Amino acid sequence: MFRHAIPALIFACSSALAANAQDGPAGIAIVEAPEMGGGVCFADNLDKAFACAREQCKAEAGEAGDCYRVRWCYPSGWSADLFVQNQEGFHSHDYLCGWNDRDALEAAIAIKCDRERYPYLMECAAVRMWDNEGNSVAIE
Repeated sequence: MFRHAIPALIFACSSALAANAQDGPAGIAIVEAPEMGGGVCFADNLDKAFACAREQCKAEAGEAGDCYRVRWCYPSGWSADLFVQNQEGFHSHDYLCGWNDRDALEAAIAIKCDRERYPYLMECAAVRMWDNEGNSVAIE
């Protein structure tokens, strides 16, 4: 009797785990073409997410080869895109991801943009934010 129950139990457990993996959290993939464009996508695995982000980037930059993988975070959690510029005028984007809630993300942004801590910064601000489900949220 137990010989038949064990395979059935293993099958039931593996099916439940597979279903949960599909319904699990999403990751965030960020791709940039310096000075030309970028892409941000959310998906359950990095290959899907980066393919999507590269297509977005290609639409802005014109060539997929100009679009570089910048960040993957799984689960995405609360995430932000920061515009950062130093006193010499060099600017870039920095990305924070994986934070549990908005308050934690905003605290991380405050530290990353703290001019006492980083006196070489001329500008540092969040330009985009996403909640833990991948929805764009307003920046206050």
